[in-house]
Amino acid sequence: MPAGRRPSALAPALRAWRRAVVAALALSLPAMLPVRAAAQPRNVILILSDDHRYDFMGFMPGAPEWLETPALDRMAAEGAHIRNAFVTTSLCSPSRASILTGQYAHRHGVVDNTSPIPPGTTFFPEHLQRAGWRTAFIGKWHMGEDADDPRPGFDHWVSFRGQGVYVDPVLNVNGERRQVKGYTTDILTDFALEWLGRQATNGRQQPFLLILSHKAVHAEFVPAERHAGRYRDAPIPYPATMANTESNYRDRPRWVYEQRFSWHGVEYAYHGALDFDTFYRRYAETLLALDESVGRVLDYLKQSGLASSTLVIYMGDNGFSLGEHGLIDKRHAYEESIRIPMLAWAPGYIPAGSAPSQLVRNIDIAPTVLELAGVKPRGVVMDGRSILPVLRGDAGEWDSELLYEYYWEYAFPHTPTTFALRNDRYKYITYHGIWDISELYDLETDPEERFNLIHVPAHRERIEAMRDRLWDLLEATDGMRVPVRRGNWQAAERKRP
Repeated sequence: MPAGRRPSALAPALRAWRRAVVAALALSLPAMLPVRAAAQPRNVILILSDDHRYDFMGFMPGAPEWLETPALDRMAAEGAHIRNAFVTTSLCSPSRASILTGQYAHRHGVVDNTSPIPPGTTFFPEHLQRAGWRTAFIGKWHMGEDADDPRPGFDHWVSFRGQGVYVDPVLNVNGERRQVKGYTTDILTDFALEWLGRQATNGRQQPFLLILSHKAVHAEFVPAERHAGRYRDAPIPYPATMANTESNYRDRPRWVYEQRFSWHGVEYAYHGALDFDTFYRRYAETLLALDESVGRVLDYLKQSGLASSTLVIYMGDNGFSLGEHGLIDKRHAYEESIRIPMLAWAPGYIPAGSAPSQLVRNIDIAPTVLELAGVKPRGVVMDGRSILPVLRGDAGEWDSELLYEYYWEYAFPHTPTTFALRNDRYKYITYHGIWDISELYDLETDPEERFNLIHVPAHRERIEAMRDRLWDLLEATDGMRVPVRRGNWQAAERKRP
């Protein structure tokens, strides 16, 4: 659709058609043998987005009818859509550190957005670099808050401080800072394609890893000028749990209701800076350039001949709530916060249109890339596991357990320290440091998490078993500590109901 045009009357039909194509491919796969025509990829591109919720892709049944993500739709149709992908901590810095270490936040120590990287921390690109891989990091680093200096493990480095900005960013390019004019999503993609071009012309003697780490779609949302207003008239599909009703807050922790009237709530979003409808539409408009970036990368790989030797993984660093339970952020343990979009594309190696259902976590990325590379570093502890069997379609028996943690932050006191255990049907959530109610949800019969079963006698044994299992996992992974961090700014103002 040309820039500046609004969705046409045909847009819903086109969305439905795209979803039907992807769904048809996925449904046909159980009768197909895993594709093995192509050799195992020797290069990896990890495209990382920020705050992209799991169902905000055009082919997803839960996406707004007018949402446009043609590149992500194409990636799913030509590759794999990992339907049950999650983070172990739904917050930028801890999740990114978990992706790069294969470890839980309580093990690697980056537990919030201001935590410095503990001395001795090793990220998986360092192992690849030692094994002869070319490595590049381009985009948002956001570990250590204001740190943008080149990190060990990368031959090429382009980054910025903290959250960065959407327009005219100041970038650290291999140790030298300079301002670059333009829209940040486009600029980062330009840098990525320039670096890929050098790999395509160097004789391809060395395998490579590229991490393209976007700022988008992090708040406060600023769409590219060409996309501003694209969804101005689009109808908002308000979630059922957004309404301020007695039934929505029955047997719900008190902090959830109170957060509704805070920085991260629908009644007082960013202390009243944006109304909810504008907030929602700008989020979707900001996603447009991110989708274009994915398309540009896929197109370049095909044009350069690198597609046949490259695995591309697209994923979010955490989920995001858009009104569910009256919330607009992440951090909490509800599905919209902990689920992420994840796609994998490797023509001929990954079955086209596949949609594996196995539970995959952010901590599984590092061991996956290392197994693909045939690199087995000694003395390295990782809590994740390789998902190559999932991507190839031959995973067999697969553990479906997720341990989730979030630690209270001084800057955003609205969400308490949270621990959760999720399996393929039930989720148990408990909180530390506050006197409030725990939660149990049957995700099969209650996917919107509307009915807390914590006081139902028939579930007493399940609750006790899941609670004990949660503590067992924390103990087994050295996680029985609650970190405390200093703070000097706090978004503590609230709009009284």
